[in-house]
Amino acid sequence: MRSSSHSKEVARPIEPEEPTAVVVATLPIDPKRRRRYLQIGFGLAALVVSIVVLYLLRDFLGALVLGAAIAFLIQPGIARLVALGVPRVVAIAMIFVVIIAALAGLVLLVVPLVVNEVGSLQSQAPGLAALAQERVSSLQGADIFGIKIDLQGATESITSHLKEYLLGQFGNAVGIGLTALTTLLQLLLTFIVAFLLALDAAAIKRVLRRLVPNDYRTDFDQIWRRIRKMLYAYMRGQLIIAGLIGILSGIACGVLGLPDAIALGLVAGITALIPYLGPFIGAIPAILVGLAAGPLTALLVAGVYFLISNVILNFVYPKVVGDAVRLPPILVIVAFIAGFSWAGILGMFVAVPLAATLRILFDHIYPRLYEKPA
Repeated sequence: MRSSSHSKEVARPIEPEEPTAVVVATLPIDPKRRRRYLQIGFGLAALVVSIVVLYLLRDFLGALVLGAAIAFLIQPGIARLVALGVPRVVAIAMIFVVIIAALAGLVLLVVPLVVNEVGSLQSQAPGLAALAQERVSSLQGADIFGIKIDLQGATESITSHLKEYLLGQFGNAVGIGLTALTTLLQLLLTFIVAFLLALDAAAIKRVLRRLVPNDYRTDFDQIWRRIRKMLYAYMRGQLIIAGLIGILSGIACGVLGLPDAIALGLVAGITALIPYLGPFIGAIPAILVGLAAGPLTALLVAGVYFLISNVILNFVYPKVVGDAVRLPPILVIVAFIAGFSWAGILGMFVAVPLAATLRILFDHIYPRLYEKPA
């Protein structure tokens, strides 16, 4: 057997191919940035929870807002008393005693006036009704510019609706009692909120500051100081307007010969603290007092109050409050309208401070985002 001349090929084992490494591009997240994102998310979540809680407490939101306003206003007085060595709780109690005494004095000043004038109106009511009926009767059937006036049907309709309103609103003594009890509870809640907020004002600021990421706490301190300064300026503007309306209303009542002009001026000044609607509410007691003196006097009082309120609210108020919160007068009026359409009188209380707060946030954030002044 001959050996083969061709050498046999040695079979080599097939080596498995090495797997190709797949490189996935990942963006590493800086732990500091991740922590900042978590802090911002936690702060936003806390804000959402706070809004939900306020919504659930919307029936008592007025007492909360008024209590917060009282606590904010008395902070300078508390600080002065604490600097003199008075404990903070005692200082708050002393200021509350002064506030309650002032309110009690105002009630004692105004209630006798209301009682006297209501009694006078009751005694004059038949004569006033007869006079009104006589004036209406004199207009019945008159021909003005070819238009015949028929007031009988309108008078009967107004009378029937007025009776229904009076019976529905004031005929139920239980409803009146419940309304009075609710008002008392709201007032009590207002003072409780004011006391607690005034007691823990520094702690509340610390809690809010802790919700802010560390890198932004300096910005928080700057914004907090600016908002606080703006709120004090806004409150001063409100007090200036209220004092101006009260003084002018008291002088007008004195000139027109109304009794207790000082008390009427005080009522007008206190009700003027309600934005825009307050001066018109304060005119009601003066008009009733004028009506007791005579219909002409009541018309004069209404005209004078209307003139004072419109001049101050349309010309003085937007300028004073706008300068205090650094907003154009037109934006102040727009803020009041938006606040009233959103939440009534309570919305008018917070509309301008909220708009001014948004302006402060914009002025602070805009230069940092676009590197140019707002």
